[in-house]
Amino acid sequence: MGLTHVTVALKGLGTSTGTYEADFLVDTGATDCLAPAGKLRQIEVQPVGTMVYELADGTKHEYPFGLVEIRFMGEITAGRVVFGPDDVEPLLGVTALESVGITVDPASRTLKRLPAIPLKRMMTVPTGCRRQRAIGQGDTLEA
Repeated sequence: MGLTHVTVALKGLGTSTGTYEADFLVDTGATDCLAPAGKLRQIEVQPVGTMVYELADGTKHEYPFGLVEIRFMGEITAGRVVFGPDDVEPLLGVTALESVGITVDPASRTLKRLPAIPLKRMMTVPTGCRRQRAIGQGDTLEA
């Protein structure tokens, strides 16, 4: 089964003067996006923090991250991008995908648009309880 790639353009928030565009590997196992640190510095993305990330091989590494505008498939969002090694393959993480309503079809490994982006929280009602009102309107449960 093949890997899924998509063309992504990153632009730093605020004072960025350029855009980094590349084919990113779509990685539903990654929360944040990842790009070569040198490319991010070229477009003036500034690190705003660090986070410990677990890699696919199970090792943990601390990396800086910055905030960027993320454009792909005619959509735009904003989020974290990890400053990776300069030889790293760029990754598009699941947070960016979900924020614009795009999922990966596991059978065809293609990107699919959701008919609508969920704007509700999911809640499991405990056994023996019934809802008095719809979830999101007070969330009251009655035994």
